[in-house]
Amino acid sequence: MFEYAPAPESRSVVDLKPSYGLFIDGAFVDPSDGGSFKSINPASEEVLAEVAEAGAPDVERAVRAARKAYDKVWGPMPGRDRAKYLYRIARLIQERSRELAVLESLDNGKPIRESRDVDLPLVAAHFFYYAGWADKLGHAGFGPNPQPIGVAAQVIPWNFPLLMLAWKIAPALAAGNTVVLKPAETTPLTALLFAEICQQADLPAGVVNILTGAGDTGRALVEHPGVDKVAFTGSTDVGRAIARSVAGSRKKLTLELGGKAANIVFDDAPVDQAVEGIVNGIFFNQGHVCCAGSRLLVQENVADRVLESLKRRMAHLRVGDPLDKNTDVGAINSAAQLARIRELSDAGSAEGAERWSPPCELPDRGFWFAPTIFTGVTQAHRIAREEIFGPVLSVLTFRTPAEAVEKANNTPYGLSAGIWTDKGSRILWMADRLRAGVVWANTFNKFDPTSPFGGYKESGYGREGGRHGLEGYLNV
Repeated sequence: MFEYAPAPESRSVVDLKPSYGLFIDGAFVDPSDGGSFKSINPASEEVLAEVAEAGAPDVERAVRAARKAYDKVWGPMPGRDRAKYLYRIARLIQERSRELAVLESLDNGKPIRESRDVDLPLVAAHFFYYAGWADKLGHAGFGPNPQPIGVAAQVIPWNFPLLMLAWKIAPALAAGNTVVLKPAETTPLTALLFAEICQQADLPAGVVNILTGAGDTGRALVEHPGVDKVAFTGSTDVGRAIARSVAGSRKKLTLELGGKAANIVFDDAPVDQAVEGIVNGIFFNQGHVCCAGSRLLVQENVADRVLESLKRRMAHLRVGDPLDKNTDVGAINSAAQLARIRELSDAGSAEGAERWSPPCELPDRGFWFAPTIFTGVTQAHRIAREEIFGPVLSVLTFRTPAEAVEKANNTPYGLSAGIWTDKGSRILWMADRLRAGVVWANTFNKFDPTSPFGGYKESGYGREGGRHGLEGYLNV
């Protein structure tokens, strides 16, 4: 037997400040009313920093700064010059990627392997990709001379703090807009470090503004009359509220909301490969993924074999310190999210589903939940219908491709799906019938800045990424 040897990443690469201000008009400033909140490490409940909370006067300052920068500097700037700034930001992100990855894992709770090897390369790639578009907007298929919209209000979630920032800011700047971005209140620190990168890149003042705060800050930003575009990623309930608040206004809106994706395994699929895809689909980032494969639909005649292999694989998942390079599943982002996961999991047991988790010793402090699967699930169960947003998998079975499509589409969401089969014709037949914005074939959770992402139904509207991601930031 080999003894486990931790491989911790050093925290020394991050220069954590005791307190952070708001980033407005190119500088860090104090909030108007002096309000603040604490950012906490979910793996230890340690207070990482005191962060300023923006009020309505701060929103006003930020929107004015963004408008001034749009009118006088960024909007009139030739695309080739905007591209230089985006390239510079991308290179700085690469140079400071270790620092950003460690801070992301500290503030969010995700394993360092994911923030280092998945998130940060994609963050830089998005800025590189959209830098290439900045002087080619007339060739994007939106008409000969598409124009920027103006000031974009962007509100992002806590599951991929820096990546969601890149998804929002890179296309907005490439298209010639200026932005006011509000990160989630539980994960503000990498957005504030990105503000330092903007300063380091000599980005003109007011082009990017970062307002930290909770729901009231986001509401004031979204409802501000000086905003021309609203982009939101988060829960469906908040997305509905935002849609109501901007209805009847001139503001353009894109929403990327929740999901309840089906990962569909046919009897001819390579089981070991499919199991790796199932594990990646639901346990990546602790299940804190809007497109997580939280419903496993497995063909009836191979269900036992797939579940046996899945349980064997889950028994080798390591849950623990996010900064340990051996960790597979990190901490749940907050106490509130942990309570939500527990409540829905308990409901699954109460409704008669069979619950299983591998033997797993959880740390004494912090917010933790063991990887869990439920079998004997029906489509009426809450765990099969509601978004849990945690490391919890509901398993259902099917007999025919038509039944698989019917069960996969029997959800109010429509963000993503996965298909595991050896038959290419079946993949095309299924993909044509699944009401999902993204359909992966024999893989899951694969992203690329050149590819659009978005959903149907209660998963929102509009697309992010690729050429399509520019459309929400242009008057076309």
